[in-house]
Amino acid sequence: MPEPHVMDQSRAIPVDVDTAFARTLPVPLPTLFSRWYGPISPVKAVRGQDGDWSAAGQTRTVVQVGGGSMREELTVVDPPNVFRYTLSDVTGPLAPLVDHIDGEWSFTPVGTGTTVTWRWTVYPKSRVAAAALPAFALLWRGFARQALEQLSHELLR
Repeated sequence: MPEPHVMDQSRAIPVDVDTAFARTLPVPLPTLFSRWYGPISPVKAVRGQDGDWSAAGQTRTVVQVGGGSMREELTVVDPPNVFRYTLSDVTGPLAPLVDHIDGEWSFTPVGTGTTVTWRWTVYPKSRVAAAALPAFALLWRGFARQALEQLSHELLR
């Protein structure tokens, strides 16, 4: 299998690290990912989630506008530092590119606020798919900037 491709984006948000972590983990995905960025579609719905999204081992299905979906499993919850998840069973436009994705949100105190970093480690489906990932990463970083901007608005409300 080809090497994974890592992409990340960060934003400083003027809230303390405990607040940033505690209020990011439960944000509804359709709120956070509500806008298109180029060909990357917003999240339409989340299905199969029981209770609050808060504990390693929980799973849900993320449904995107346009019909794509993926299974998300929360793998690590370490307040207020990091939470990690895996996206698998990818359908729709990403399916030809992606075998699975390891995602991470990390929270680092900086001054009177927090730097929030969102990272994806994308495991390509093939060598051909791996060749397309640098271009996809450029688009993803724009999508991530947009999502972090939305997160900042949510945390400052």
